[in-house]
Amino acid sequence: MENEQLNEPTNNSPEQSGESDVKSQFSEVSAASSELTKAVDEIRAEVEKVIVGQHKMVDLIITAIMSNGHILIEGVPGVAKTLTAKLISKTINALFSRIQFTPDLMPSDVLGTSIYSPKSSEFEFKSGPIFANVVLIDEINRAPAKTQAALFECMEEQQVTIDGTKYPLDNPFIVLATQNPVEQEGTYRLPEAQLDRFMFKIEVDYPNVEEEFLILKGNHIRKGQPQFDNISPVLSAERISKLRQHIQDIHIDDKLMKYIAEIVAKTRSHPSLFLGASPRASIALLTSSKAMAAIKGRSFVTPEDVKELALPILTHRIAITPEKEMEGVENKEVIKEIIEQIEVPR
Repeated sequence: MENEQLNEPTNNSPEQSGESDVKSQFSEVSAASSELTKAVDEIRAEVEKVIVGQHKMVDLIITAIMSNGHILIEGVPGVAKTLTAKLISKTINALFSRIQFTPDLMPSDVLGTSIYSPKSSEFEFKSGPIFANVVLIDEINRAPAKTQAALFECMEEQQVTIDGTKYPLDNPFIVLATQNPVEQEGTYRLPEAQLDRFMFKIEVDYPNVEEEFLILKGNHIRKGQPQFDNISPVLSAERISKLRQHIQDIHIDDKLMKYIAEIVAKTRSHPSLFLGASPRASIALLTSSKAMAAIKGRSFVTPEDVKELALPILTHRIAITPEKEMEGVENKEVIKEIIEQIEVPR
C-alpha cells in the first residue's frame, strides 16, 4: 500500500509542471492577442475621426510599433503622412516630439549637446528632441548625411553617445519619418545603412474619388476646428512594452522561418538586383509577422502574414541593376516575383 502511494504521481511532477507552464504561456499569449486586437480597433477608430482611408498605412504603423520597429512613410505632399503619424502618436500616452529636418540642421539639434554650467563649473548634457517615446521626423531626406548619420546609433542601439558618455533612450522608442519622393531639389538621398534601419517603408497613394469626397465633407463639418481635440489615448508606453514581450511568444513553425530565409536569400541572387536584403530584414519579417498575427487575434503565424509584410519590409532594402532600372523595373515588382517563385509551406 505504501509502495502504491509512493508510485502515484504528485501534483508537482515535472510532466504536469511543464504542461501547466505551456498552458499558462498559451493563455497569456491569447489574452495579449485579444487585448492587442481590441487596442488596434480603438486606435483605428480614433484615427478615422480625422483620416479617411489609409487603413493599410495605419495597420502597418501599429504593427511596426508592436514589433519595436521604425517606419518610413513616403508619399507626395498632402496625402496625410505627417497627420497620420501625429494622430497615431496621440493614441499612445507617451512622450512625443517632432523634428523638422532641414539642410542646415546639425546633429546636436537632434541629439543634444553638452553645455558649460557656471554654477557647477562642469559641462552638463542638454538632451535633444530625439529623447522621446515617439519621434516624428518630417522630411527626413531634407537633412544632409552628417545629420542623418546621427540617427544610426539611436535607431539601432536605442542610445546616444555624446563626448564619450552613453545616454539611453526611453522604452518604447519609435521613429516615424516622412519623405517626399517627387521633389529632389534640396534633398539628400538616404544611404542604404539608414534605410536598412527602418522596418517598413510605407508608400502612400492618393485617395480615390469617394474618399476625397469624405475628406471634403469632414473638413466642411469641422469648420476649421482643431483636428486633435477629440483624440483619446488608447495605449500607454508601459502597456506597449508588456504587449511586445507577449508577442515574442507567438508561435511560428520552423517551415515558416525557412520560408522567410528563402525569400530574403533570393533577393541576394536575383538577376535583376545588385543589392539584396540583409539578415536584419529576415529578423524584421519574423518579428513583424508575429505582431501581425497577434493583431489579428491569433497565437500563431501563417504564410499570409509573411507574404503581406514582405513588400513593405523588402522594397527599400534592395537595389535594381542599372539595366533593369532603365527598362522600368520597380523594386516591388521584383519582390512580388520572388514571392511567387518560392513554394509556400503547408
